[in-house]
Amino acid sequence: MIAFLGQGRMGVPMARRLTQAGHKVTTWRRGSGVTAAQAVDGAELVITMLSDPAAVREVLTAALPGLRPGATVVEMSTIGPEAVRELRALLPAEVGLVDAPVLGSVGPAADGTLTVLAGGDVSGCREVLSVFGAVRELGPLGAGAAMKIAVMSAIVPAQVLLAETFAYGEAHGVDRGALAGVLSGTPLGTLAERLRVPSAETRYSLGHAAKDLELGAWEGATMAGAARARLQEARAAGLGERDLTAIAEHVGGGGTHRAVPLNLSTIPATNGRYSHAVRVGDMLYVSGQAAFDEQGNIVGEGSMAVQSEHIFQVISRILADQGATFEDIAFIRTYVTDMDQLLDYGRVRAKYITGMPPASTTVEVSRLFRPGLLLEVDLIVALPR
Repeated sequence: MIAFLGQGRMGVPMARRLTQAGHKVTTWRRGSGVTAAQAVDGAELVITMLSDPAAVREVLTAALPGLRPGATVVEMSTIGPEAVRELRALLPAEVGLVDAPVLGSVGPAADGTLTVLAGGDVSGCREVLSVFGAVRELGPLGAGAAMKIAVMSAIVPAQVLLAETFAYGEAHGVDRGALAGVLSGTPLGTLAERLRVPSAETRYSLGHAAKDLELGAWEGATMAGAARARLQEARAAGLGERDLTAIAEHVGGGGTHRAVPLNLSTIPATNGRYSHAVRVGDMLYVSGQAAFDEQGNIVGEGSMAVQSEHIFQVISRILADQGATFEDIAFIRTYVTDMDQLLDYGRVRAKYITGMPPASTTVEVSRLFRPGLLLEVDLIVALPR
């Protein structure tokens, strides 16, 4: 049996490929009502396809009680080699690990024409991976993750460069179609054609491209670093869910609003009367976060520890979306309904805020906006430049 722990645009077609190939597949996604541990119970192979390193750590940690000895985890997200090494330390020694991120978008995922970049011992999962496309065996554990970041560190900055090329042309009266036609005869021709008319369909989101460069733009990588800054700016302007080719509109589109609301698809939606966070320049203002699931139900009713853990997981996704970490928090304010339970909150908070503590205020209130809520946390964050 295969357990597929995935979400987003790639997860559904990849899970469908496995089913069509005749495999018995148990799927997990947020809000399904099935826990990660239940989904992996009895599975010989566990595949993860998630948004970022924090999500992979969170989900596999939750899955640990259900992992059987001898099972193999195949990590197919784009998380980088350092995160793969952290997963190896997280998983029991009797559970195998293969890193196998993919090149390709939604169409190739549905057609089975992805390129699978595999690191580690794939002898027990090679046949399953071939369902997704061509398997490239690249070496020891972490080699696939490193290859994926290396490739994206070339492909993504090239598209940002072309967006700036089109913007320069427009500013100097060069016809966009003519410029794309000239570029078609160069090695950049295929990418230039993609950016000629930005895609209405999201094949590879701008937000994921920014995340990939945040993983790969090491100190001294000047071009990748500059492209990362451009993408972070576009993501803050609300283009994170658009296709990467929307960077051409952003670069050539002039000014943007100074206050940019941010509402991630990976966390429970708001009631429509507020945004989860608002970015203003290099500052991020995060609304009060409470323990709600995707259906609007309270998580961990009666437990300060459970509600605190849920809130800090949501905060971690908001921070990661903007390229920030808990170390970037400038101010944190916590409202609790019972100071006698503050130690339970403090133990959870200490797991996430491990360095120099930020400015902080903690207030006891008689009640919060929904009966059963024990705390609410809001933040001010200084974002990386």
